[in-house]
Amino acid sequence: MEIFTTFAAFAPLDWIAVMLLFGSWMAIGWVVERPNATHKSVSVLMTRYRKEWLSHMPTRDPRVFDSMLMASLREGTAFFASACLIAIGGGLALLSNTEQLSALAEDFALGAPPTILLEVKILAVLLLITNAFFKFVWSNRVFGYCTVMMGAVPNDPADPRAQMRAYQAGELNIAAGKAFNRGLRSVYFALGALAWLIGSEALIFATAVTLVTVIRREYASRSRAVLLEDTAQ
Repeated sequence: MEIFTTFAAFAPLDWIAVMLLFGSWMAIGWVVERPNATHKSVSVLMTRYRKEWLSHMPTRDPRVFDSMLMASLREGTAFFASACLIAIGGGLALLSNTEQLSALAEDFALGAPPTILLEVKILAVLLLITNAFFKFVWSNRVFGYCTVMMGAVPNDPADPRAQMRAYQAGELNIAAGKAFNRGLRSVYFALGALAWLIGSEALIFATAVTLVTVIRREYASRSRAVLLEDTAQ
């Protein structure tokens, strides 16, 4: 019964804001990962270059350059996974001490919200951060699989297994990159979800800003223009 009482304490605008947050998070993920879209995102465009990178690897001698790139990618995933773990710890600490947070919310909203409502709002942020943590960890893991597959590429480029192993490594690299991008989007929307502590209107605004930011980076950024220069030739 306490759960239903808690949910009843949320205003209709709170429900709209939360549905907008998670709906935007899932929808933009589906849109930017569509491989057959006529207007391809940066994430989709990068899959081509990942494939090209690994397809050239069998003929590259030495292959130290490839190992350095993989080490850099794995360091990035490890960094974000560690940051998410710290954020999760901070969020759990907030759940056990919401007095200061309640005072801050009171300053913005001109009224002290019930403690249970603040805890639910923090849990929403933790849900997104936890999802990001798992995505980063899995990305790091798959990059490890890719590294092993790269090591399995025969030294002789003429070996019939060379291109096959390089292709498999490329597919693993793409899968790891996709998991990494999903983790980043979860972090973006988790930062936007923090605005819910101020109010539902702030959450709607923050969600819109986050959504526009992701769309701009995927479809209207300078990085995308650079990636398209080669395909236009």
